[in-house]
Amino acid sequence: MPERTASASPAAARARAGLQSDSESRPYLRPSLRLSGIVEESIVDGPGLRFVLFTQGCPHGCKGCHNPETHSLEGGFIRDVDELLAVYDENPLLAGVTFSGGEPFLQAAALCAVAERVRARGGDVVTYTGYTYESLLARAERGDASEIARLLELTDLLIDGPYLEALRDLDLPFRGSSNQRLLDREQRRQLARAAGKHATDAA
Repeated sequence: MPERTASASPAAARARAGLQSDSESRPYLRPSLRLSGIVEESIVDGPGLRFVLFTQGCPHGCKGCHNPETHSLEGGFIRDVDELLAVYDENPLLAGVTFSGGEPFLQAAALCAVAERVRARGGDVVTYTGYTYESLLARAERGDASEIARLLELTDLLIDGPYLEALRDLDLPFRGSSNQRLLDREQRRQLARAAGKHATDAA
């Protein structure tokens, strides 16, 4: 499917080049998300029964992407965090929330608001990203993206790396290609130590 053309606004251009800065997306000032879709019950997007938010907007352009409709930075629809949590609360069987996409870290601040409230309810957080953990950690450590560091802190299971069509493997749990990793908190701490960095998500 052809991608929809994103606006050439400065914010959109910065998002295509990388991740939003803290000044562009501050926590709680705009507690809403641009989404491509919502799945209220899923067993394929992380462990247990999950509430899945597919964020709108992705800079990666992975060949063979399963969700090409999520690429445009200005497609999708807007939902308030309060609305999303109200739907989440309707199902006591949910294990937690999954952030997929699109690229969730383009909307890290608003997702932090969701993640904090899900965790307060006893749920866990799974986050997909086309970035590697190491690249997110480096960005967080530069101090110009506090919302990225916070979303890493709130994430129990990170599924990282771009989808690579040449490494497609349908037998892998919760991911599409073998380069993508399932990283729990301890695995992320080990990777951070190996890279000589401080893990921001040691909680």
